[in-house]
Amino acid sequence: MNVIIIEDEKPAARRLDRMLQKIGVTAVAMLHSVEESVTWFQENTHPDLIFLDIQLSDGLSFEIFESIDINSAIIFTTAYDEYALQAFKLNSIDYLLKPIDTDDLESAYEKFKERIPTKQKVSIDFDDIKQLLVNPLEREYKKRFTIKVGQHLKMVSIDSIECFYSENKGTYIHTTEGRDYLIDLTLDQLEQELEPQTFFRTSRKFYVNVNAIKDIISYTNSRLQIKLNTYQHQDIIVSRERVRDFKDWLE
Repeated sequence: MNVIIIEDEKPAARRLDRMLQKIGVTAVAMLHSVEESVTWFQENTHPDLIFLDIQLSDGLSFEIFESIDINSAIIFTTAYDEYALQAFKLNSIDYLLKPIDTDDLESAYEKFKERIPTKQKVSIDFDDIKQLLVNPLEREYKKRFTIKVGQHLKMVSIDSIECFYSENKGTYIHTTEGRDYLIDLTLDQLEQELEPQTFFRTSRKFYVNVNAIKDIISYTNSRLQIKLNTYQHQDIIVSRERVRDFKDWLE
């Protein structure tokens, strides 16, 4: 079974590769751009299955198919919201929503294997999908938060936020000025709002800004402790299952 991963974020590609290895699948290649993918397909035998991110560093992954006729099966990986995913549901296309869940990955892979004996091929109308997706190349992450402070509204720039944390069923912003503000979003909801190269979720309780990290210390049970420039309320611990992804993210 030949499988490749096309994903522009290298930590995400490595994470998916590790998840595939756990279910007995080894990716023969990890590609990170449209240009690199086109070159690879021109020089190699096409795989049985492609795990394909929609938005790559140099354009939409659909552009690969404008240059190369690919007959491989495709499972899309995407961080788009439920509305945009209707494009895939309407076209009966398999997709995995980021961050990818192990059970969802196994289910999608088993579904693909069931098609192999009958050689089922799904006809994909890429133009139709592009029309249904909401400007993926123009997607912007949160630049600021508007917070109510008494009778006033305060604008907090994303660059001035050291971390987001949960406490007593609330979600808070901690700023570089050492101030804390309650916000209306949960940490799970923030997942789609924060630029993934800048913010990392270390545990169920914290998102940290890479630019605010002052020190990283080895901690008990193969975990890591993070020290930020001003935040001192609680220990920020990278849970053991997230340590590998955290190290990849730092690179």
